[in-house]
Amino acid sequence: MRNALPVLTVLLAIVAIWYAAVAPMNIRVALDQAQRTGAVLEPVTALERQEVSVWMLMARNAEHLSTTYAMDRPRLPTPVQVGTELWNTTGDMVLNGRGMSKRSLVYHGWITLQSTLWGFALGTTLGILGAVAIVYSRVVDMSLMPWAIISQTVPIVALAPMIIVVASQLGIQDRIVPKAIISAYLCYFPVLVGMVKGLRSPAHAQLDLLKTYNASGFQAFLKLRLPSSVPYLFTSLKVGIAAALVGTIVGELPTGAISGLGARILIGDQFGTPLAIWAALLAAAILAGLLVTLLDVTQKITLRRMGMSG
Repeated sequence: MRNALPVLTVLLAIVAIWYAAVAPMNIRVALDQAQRTGAVLEPVTALERQEVSVWMLMARNAEHLSTTYAMDRPRLPTPVQVGTELWNTTGDMVLNGRGMSKRSLVYHGWITLQSTLWGFALGTTLGILGAVAIVYSRVVDMSLMPWAIISQTVPIVALAPMIIVVASQLGIQDRIVPKAIISAYLCYFPVLVGMVKGLRSPAHAQLDLLKTYNASGFQAFLKLRLPSSVPYLFTSLKVGIAAALVGTIVGELPTGAISGLGARILIGDQFGTPLAIWAALLAAAILAGLLVTLLDVTQKITLRRMGMSG
């Protein structure tokens, strides 16, 4: 309960801010709809209302505020509307045996998860290997690390279409591969940086002690550097898995895919269904939370077995 209280406090604050933002975000659309039904508004015309702030519109048309919380296609839906849409496309479908229907976010989440895990595995492997090379080779440290930093300045939304085009030119027809590469691109950097920090965390006195025991470099790596890097590695992995999920979703946008959470967001935008967009976003957030929680549990178990505090 002590750990859950801060999380619940932040969650309640987010929900409160969300509800407070619904009316000013939707008031113009709500008034336009009310005008079509013959309601008397202040100002009267839509053109005049464009010149008035949302706060003034809310004050002058207070009787229409309730409409902003019950619109079919709001600019900003309420948490209840998003939760209802999420339930209708996940839990309700699962209970009715349609969990893997192409209209279910469970199905689309699974499509996104596959590419995320492949990209996470690739990015983690490259990050760990790169970190080992940096720690043990000054030449690699001077050359690889600057390029790794520079690579993160390239916007992923600009890089994703290029990766997809190159993959297509190479004859790679599997949609998972380019999405996994984009996912790995965002994932490897936090793993690389965290692992470098972890491998360099042992004190010089500890390294000197191993030298007095005539331990080889490989033995020092296995007995000291690698165990010392585990807490840093898990911290990086939790950042990396979230970044990998973002990379997969971004990779689904320019591919023209019809499956995956990114595809659901794009389709919802194209067909003007904000609830579908927000439900997919919330599903992605829940998926990221589950993945990070799984890594957190794994970290605690691993560190406890290693005799470290989790």
